[in-house]
Amino acid sequence: MTALLRFLSHRLVWLAVLVSLGIGGLFARAIWITHADALAYAERSNANLARALEIGLVRGLDTLAEAMQNVVFELGRSKVMALPPDMRQRVLFASVARAQNIDDMLVTDERGHVVLDARGVVPRQIDLADREYFQVLRSGQQRGLYVGRPIVARTTQEWSLPLAHAYYNSDGSFAGVVVGVIPLRYFQSIFSEVQLGPDSGINLITLDGTFLARFPYDGTGVGKSVAASADLRFVQSHRSGTLLTRSTLDGVRRLYSFRRVGAYPLVVGVAQSYDTIMLPWRHNAWLLGAFAALLMAGSIGLAWLFTRQLSERERIAAQLHEAEHRLRTILDSVPSLIGYWGADLRNRFINHVCEDWFGLAPAQVAGMHLYDLIGRKMASQYQSYIEQALQGRRQVFDLSMRDARNEERHYLVAYLPDMEGGAVRGFFVQMTDITERKRMEDELFEEKERMRLTLQAIADAVVCTDAQGRVTYVNPAAERLTGWQAFDAALRDVDEVIALCAADGTTPQSSPLHQALAQKRPIPTTRGVVLQRGTGRRVDVEASASLITDRKGRVTGAVAVLRDVGAALALAERMAHLAQYDALTDLPNRLLLRERAHQAFAQARRDGSLVAVLYMDLDGFKQVNDQLGHDVGDELLVQFAKRLQSAVRATDTVCRLGGDEFLLLLPGLASAEQAAPLVCKVLNVCNAPVELAGQTLPLRVSGGMSLFPLHGQDLETLTRHADEALYAAKRSGRGRVCLYAGEGVEPALLAPAPAPGATTMVVAPSK
Repeated sequence: MTALLRFLSHRLVWLAVLVSLGIGGLFARAIWITHADALAYAERSNANLARALEIGLVRGLDTLAEAMQNVVFELGRSKVMALPPDMRQRVLFASVARAQNIDDMLVTDERGHVVLDARGVVPRQIDLADREYFQVLRSGQQRGLYVGRPIVARTTQEWSLPLAHAYYNSDGSFAGVVVGVIPLRYFQSIFSEVQLGPDSGINLITLDGTFLARFPYDGTGVGKSVAASADLRFVQSHRSGTLLTRSTLDGVRRLYSFRRVGAYPLVVGVAQSYDTIMLPWRHNAWLLGAFAALLMAGSIGLAWLFTRQLSERERIAAQLHEAEHRLRTILDSVPSLIGYWGADLRNRFINHVCEDWFGLAPAQVAGMHLYDLIGRKMASQYQSYIEQALQGRRQVFDLSMRDARNEERHYLVAYLPDMEGGAVRGFFVQMTDITERKRMEDELFEEKERMRLTLQAIADAVVCTDAQGRVTYVNPAAERLTGWQAFDAALRDVDEVIALCAADGTTPQSSPLHQALAQKRPIPTTRGVVLQRGTGRRVDVEASASLITDRKGRVTGAVAVLRDVGAALALAERMAHLAQYDALTDLPNRLLLRERAHQAFAQARRDGSLVAVLYMDLDGFKQVNDQLGHDVGDELLVQFAKRLQSAVRATDTVCRLGGDEFLLLLPGLASAEQAAPLVCKVLNVCNAPVELAGQTLPLRVSGGMSLFPLHGQDLETLTRHADEALYAAKRSGRGRVCLYAGEGVEPALLAPAPAPGATTMVVAPSK
């Protein structure tokens, strides 16, 4: 049967081709015939129009010729010429007044001067001797009426056609010319009554090929000659005829029908554009062609469609078989269970996953009731979902059950109703094993819970934001640090919640979190100040920011960590202070003394001054420690240090070297004598008694001094020499200051011993 259909389909195609060729042949013949008919009709119409125009032109020209002939006749009558001028004017030009196409008529003498004028008794002063028609008639080349070349009339200043007739004296000699002028607009007015279509028109030419009038008139062409045209030779050799030719003036192809204008040397032609003539024919040809093409295409198309339909049926059948095979393969490869149950809850289709989950092959499940597959107990638990699906509502829910291996599994179940005309035919079932996902969700929840507890437990402040820098989370430490509650800070800009400032607490500081979001990189730790909301308390912090990205590396947010470093900064400052100052007296220690001595020595070298190094200790300090204890001894050292600081200048340095030993650095001295008043002031201040532990303790000190650069170039040397002077002061009776005098020379007394009655430090025994 299939082979027969293919055989018939091939024959049908060839038959359709033959029918189409026949239709095309008939169309070509019809088009050819209608083309010839249209051209023949146009030739007849143009010839008739040319004949009608000829009749009208002959009538107008005959009128002028007759009027001129009457003037010539009257000029030969002596009685007429003897009449009074006004009477003679009426007799001569009576016929001119009746001729509407005559624009002007003049009579000249043998020299060409106008002697009679149709417009008035007194003739206009015009000389026509140079006109072509006057010269031809005067030479005797032609007798009778002569049609001249188109001219611009001197009387009207417009293009005109002159008709001239010579008149003669009684002896037969040339007496002059009678000339009548027809304006070319007269012919234009006649031609304008005819409408021939675009690129068509009417021409009036002389027999020698000079254009007199054209319509439509565009201001050009009058006076031009086509004497060299081959078409003109055909016109000159025939009184009438038709030509299909292309114009030498504008290149347009036209059907040209012409006729001689009576006995005049003029030719009138009707030139109709070939495109205008053929426009209706082309329109009909297109309609007929479109209809014929439609018939031809329809014949071939029907045969092709029939053949194609046969092939398409075969192809679709093969595709359906292949699609069914592929669909079954795909559904069997899907890890989800996919099936279809009718409205009676009996299975129509199920894939091979049912073997792993239910231990049944698809063929065994086919036609099985849903309750028999999942069990009546489970069916009762999920009955509402089944009923909703049968009412046309999509259902999605979680289900837990044991598979064929008796393992607990979790499934995501979807019931998708199959609707037709508002009625439910059944529903599709998709079950996806989400056991692993459930396990991961539980682990993720535990991880999130651990993270939440960790963030709540740590002392550092943690603030999380989205990709636009809006706050999404703050831990308790951040709430305490910033003064913002989590619910109040949510979705606010992080700069509003954590407004970092410089150390002065007023100058805004760039947010590390916004920097991280803008630069797409983590921002290392930066130092700043946070003003706590509500209290305004300044909190010194170290802040860092890191980005939060998804699996594809896209930035989804950022996290800022802030650590309160106020205590650490205070400790660091304290340690830095202790590194340079004595812990008991808060006086500069040896390290700071060495730095200031270096600066003082450098200044002394520049300005040529002296720097004094005064080494001092307390007389009898050991007795205080032994009898009153170290606490009282420490307090004594503190009081002594305060006295030393009050006795020296602002530029001087008081340093505790250790125990009861102190060293004073006195820069900017002009001479050794200038140091004596300073030393005396120190002794006077320090020798006053001290109230300690309920007792009055007399205070006495001894000291030794050396000078830079006289006694040394560095602090160690000067200190050693000052120490030698100190021991000299103690040997000489204590309570005084000696000045180092050089190697092997006894130090000199710089400050005297205390006034009479003063005693050395004596500590009374404790009670």
